[in-house]
Amino acid sequence: MKLYYSPGASSLAPHIALKESGLAFAAIAAPTKTHKLADGTDYYSINPLGYVPYLVLDDGRTLHEGPAIVQYIADQVPDKQLAPANGTWERYKLQEWLNLMSTELHKGGFAPLFAPGMPAEVKDTAKTRLISRLAWIDGELAGKTYLVGDRYSVADAYLFVVAGWGKHVGVKISGMANLSALMARVAERPAVQEALRAEGLIK
Repeated sequence: MKLYYSPGASSLAPHIALKESGLAFAAIAAPTKTHKLADGTDYYSINPLGYVPYLVLDDGRTLHEGPAIVQYIADQVPDKQLAPANGTWERYKLQEWLNLMSTELHKGGFAPLFAPGMPAEVKDTAKTRLISRLAWIDGELAGKTYLVGDRYSVADAYLFVVAGWGKHVGVKISGMANLSALMARVAERPAVQEALRAEGLIK
Protein backbone atom coordinates (compact mmCIF):
# COMPACT_ATOMS: atom_id res chain seq x y z
CA MET A 1 0.00 0.00 0.00
CA LYS A 2 0.96 3.61 -0.47
CA LEU A 3 -0.18 6.41 1.83
CA TYR A 4 0.20 9.93 0.47
CA TYR A 5 0.47 12.41 3.32
CA SER A 6 1.42 15.95 4.19
CA PRO A 7 3.29 16.38 7.50
CA GLY A 8 0.93 17.15 10.36
CA ALA A 9 -2.18 17.18 8.18
CA SER A 10 -5.22 14.98 8.73
CA SER A 11 -3.29 12.24 6.91
CA LEU A 12 -1.38 11.76 10.16
CA ALA A 13 -4.36 9.79 11.49
CA PRO A 14 -4.16 7.01 8.88
CA HIS A 15 -0.37 7.16 9.16
CA ILE A 16 -0.77 6.38 12.86
CA ALA A 17 -3.33 3.66 12.06
CA LEU A 18 -0.92 2.02 9.62
CA LYS A 19 1.86 2.10 12.20
CA GLU A 20 -0.52 0.53 14.73
CA SER A 21 -1.61 -2.13 12.22
CA GLY A 22 1.79 -3.55 11.41
CA LEU A 23 0.81 -3.72 7.73
CA ALA A 24 3.44 -3.10 5.08
CA PHE A 25 3.12 0.31 3.45
CA ALA A 26 5.07 3.15 1.91
CA ALA A 27 4.50 6.70 3.18
CA ILE A 28 4.94 9.27 0.43
CA ALA A 29 5.06 12.97 1.22
CA ALA A 30 2.67 15.04 -0.90
CA PRO A 31 2.97 18.60 0.47
CA THR A 32 -0.39 20.35 0.19
CA LYS A 33 1.21 23.72 -0.50
CA THR A 34 3.30 22.71 -3.51
CA HIS A 35 1.50 19.55 -4.66
CA LYS A 36 4.88 18.26 -5.79
CA LEU A 37 6.37 14.95 -4.73
CA ALA A 38 10.06 14.62 -3.92
CA ASP A 39 10.77 13.40 -7.45
CA GLY A 40 8.95 16.38 -8.97
CA THR A 41 5.77 14.49 -9.86
CA ASP A 42 2.63 16.63 -9.89
CA TYR A 43 0.46 15.20 -7.11
CA TYR A 44 -2.68 16.10 -9.05
CA SER A 45 -1.65 13.49 -11.62
CA ILE A 46 -1.97 10.88 -8.86
CA ASN A 47 -4.94 12.27 -6.93
CA PRO A 48 -7.00 14.75 -8.98
CA LEU A 49 -8.53 16.14 -5.79
CA GLY A 50 -5.08 17.21 -4.65
CA TYR A 51 -5.54 16.67 -0.95
CA VAL A 52 -4.43 14.09 1.59
CA PRO A 53 -4.75 11.42 2.82
CA TYR A 54 -4.81 9.20 -0.24
CA LEU A 55 -4.41 5.44 0.06
CA VAL A 56 -3.47 3.34 -2.95
CA LEU A 57 -3.82 -0.42 -2.54
CA ASP A 58 -1.54 -2.97 -4.17
CA ASP A 59 -4.21 -3.70 -6.79
CA GLY A 60 -4.59 -0.01 -7.69
CA ARG A 61 -7.85 0.67 -5.86
CA THR A 62 -7.89 3.94 -3.92
CA LEU A 63 -9.48 5.64 -0.93
CA HIS A 64 -9.29 9.39 -0.38
CA GLU A 65 -11.28 10.17 2.78
CA GLY A 66 -9.66 9.83 6.19
CA PRO A 67 -12.63 8.27 8.05
CA ALA A 68 -12.94 5.59 5.36
CA ILE A 69 -9.20 4.97 5.23
CA VAL A 70 -8.74 4.45 8.96
CA GLN A 71 -11.66 2.03 9.09
CA TYR A 72 -10.30 0.10 6.12
CA ILE A 73 -6.93 -0.20 7.86
CA ALA A 74 -8.54 -1.31 11.12
CA ASP A 75 -10.59 -3.97 9.34
CA GLN A 76 -7.47 -5.50 7.77
CA VAL A 77 -6.15 -6.39 11.24
CA PRO A 78 -9.21 -7.25 13.37
CA ASP A 79 -7.00 -8.85 16.02
CA LYS A 80 -5.50 -5.41 16.75
CA GLN A 81 -8.99 -4.13 17.67
CA LEU A 82 -8.38 -0.66 16.22
CA ALA A 83 -12.12 -0.39 15.55
CA PRO A 84 -15.15 -2.20 16.98
CA ALA A 85 -16.57 -5.00 14.86
CA ASN A 86 -18.82 -4.07 11.96
CA GLY A 87 -22.50 -4.22 12.77
CA THR A 88 -22.05 -3.47 16.47
CA TRP A 89 -23.41 -0.40 18.26
CA GLU A 90 -19.85 0.55 19.15
CA ARG A 91 -18.90 0.61 15.45
CA TYR A 92 -21.70 3.07 14.73
CA LYS A 93 -20.49 5.23 17.63
CA LEU A 94 -16.99 5.14 16.13
CA GLN A 95 -18.42 6.28 12.78
CA GLU A 96 -20.35 9.01 14.56
CA TRP A 97 -17.14 10.30 16.13
CA LEU A 98 -15.21 10.12 12.86
CA ASN A 99 -17.90 12.08 11.06
CA LEU A 100 -18.12 14.70 13.80
CA MET A 101 -14.37 15.23 13.69
CA SER A 102 -14.35 15.43 9.90
CA THR A 103 -17.18 17.97 9.66
CA GLU A 104 -17.46 19.90 12.92
CA LEU A 105 -13.78 20.04 13.90
CA HIS A 106 -11.71 19.60 10.75
CA LYS A 107 -13.63 21.33 7.98
CA GLY A 108 -16.10 23.41 9.96
CA GLY A 109 -13.71 24.46 12.69
CA PHE A 110 -10.01 24.40 11.88
CA ALA A 111 -10.05 24.75 8.08
CA PRO A 112 -11.15 28.43 8.11
CA LEU A 113 -8.43 29.23 10.67
CA PHE A 114 -5.71 27.93 8.33
CA ALA A 115 -7.15 29.47 5.16
CA PRO A 116 -5.05 32.41 3.90
CA GLY A 117 -7.04 35.57 3.31
CA MET A 118 -9.98 34.42 5.41
CA PRO A 119 -11.70 37.48 6.97
CA ALA A 120 -11.07 37.96 10.70
CA GLU A 121 -14.77 37.83 11.54
CA VAL A 122 -15.11 34.45 9.82
CA LYS A 123 -12.12 33.14 11.76
CA ASP A 124 -13.56 34.45 15.03
CA THR A 125 -16.86 32.72 14.37
CA ALA A 126 -15.11 29.47 13.45
CA LYS A 127 -12.92 29.62 16.55
CA THR A 128 -15.89 30.20 18.86
CA ARG A 129 -17.75 27.27 17.30
CA LEU A 130 -14.67 25.09 17.45
CA ILE A 131 -14.03 25.78 21.13
CA SER A 132 -17.65 24.94 21.95
CA ARG A 133 -17.36 21.62 20.10
CA LEU A 134 -14.10 20.74 21.85
CA ALA A 135 -15.64 21.61 25.21
CA TRP A 136 -18.57 19.34 24.42
CA ILE A 137 -16.17 16.51 23.55
CA ASP A 138 -14.35 17.13 26.82
CA GLY A 139 -17.64 16.61 28.63
CA GLU A 140 -18.40 13.45 26.67
CA LEU A 141 -15.04 12.02 27.75
CA ALA A 142 -15.87 12.32 31.45
CA GLY A 143 -15.34 8.94 33.08
CA LYS A 144 -14.02 7.41 29.84
CA THR A 145 -10.52 6.41 28.84
CA TYR A 146 -11.13 6.75 25.10
CA LEU A 147 -13.89 7.92 22.77
CA VAL A 148 -15.49 4.51 22.38
CA GLY A 149 -15.33 3.17 25.94
CA ASP A 150 -12.13 1.81 27.40
CA ARG A 151 -10.38 0.69 24.21
CA TYR A 152 -8.21 2.85 21.96
CA SER A 153 -9.47 3.15 18.39
CA VAL A 154 -8.72 4.95 15.14
CA ALA A 155 -11.16 7.66 16.27
CA ASP A 156 -8.80 8.59 19.10
CA ALA A 157 -5.95 8.95 16.60
CA TYR A 158 -8.05 11.29 14.46
CA LEU A 159 -9.04 13.40 17.47
CA PHE A 160 -5.40 13.54 18.57
CA VAL A 161 -4.39 14.92 15.18
CA VAL A 162 -7.21 17.43 14.75
CA ALA A 163 -7.29 18.75 18.32
CA GLY A 164 -3.51 19.03 18.17
CA TRP A 165 -3.84 21.73 15.52
CA GLY A 166 -5.14 24.08 18.21
CA LYS A 167 -1.65 25.07 19.30
CA HIS A 168 -1.03 26.57 15.84
CA VAL A 169 -4.11 28.80 15.78
CA GLY A 170 -4.59 29.85 19.39
CA VAL A 171 -7.23 27.28 20.35
CA LYS A 172 -6.25 26.10 23.81
CA ILE A 173 -7.45 22.83 25.30
CA SER A 174 -5.31 23.01 28.45
CA GLY A 175 -8.41 23.80 30.52
CA MET A 176 -10.24 20.76 29.15
CA ALA A 177 -9.01 18.09 31.54
CA ASN A 178 -10.60 15.03 29.94
CA LEU A 179 -9.57 15.93 26.41
CA SER A 180 -6.06 16.86 27.54
CA ALA A 181 -5.74 13.50 29.33
CA LEU A 182 -6.81 11.61 26.20
CA MET A 183 -4.34 13.58 24.09
CA ALA A 184 -1.56 12.64 26.51
CA ARG A 185 -2.54 8.96 26.48
CA VAL A 186 -2.56 8.82 22.70
CA ALA A 187 0.74 10.70 22.43
CA GLU A 188 2.46 8.05 24.55
CA ARG A 189 1.63 5.21 22.16
CA PRO A 190 4.73 3.89 20.36
CA ALA A 191 2.97 3.88 16.96
CA VAL A 192 2.00 7.52 17.41
CA GLN A 193 5.59 8.43 18.24
CA GLU A 194 6.79 6.51 15.18
CA ALA A 195 4.36 8.32 12.87
CA LEU A 196 5.28 11.72 14.33
CA ARG A 197 8.98 11.00 13.80
CA ALA A 198 8.39 9.72 10.28
CA GLU A 199 6.67 13.00 9.38
CA GLY A 200 9.45 15.07 10.96
CA LEU A 201 7.14 16.45 13.65
CA ILE A 202 9.32 15.28 16.52
CA LYS A 203 12.94 14.12 16.74
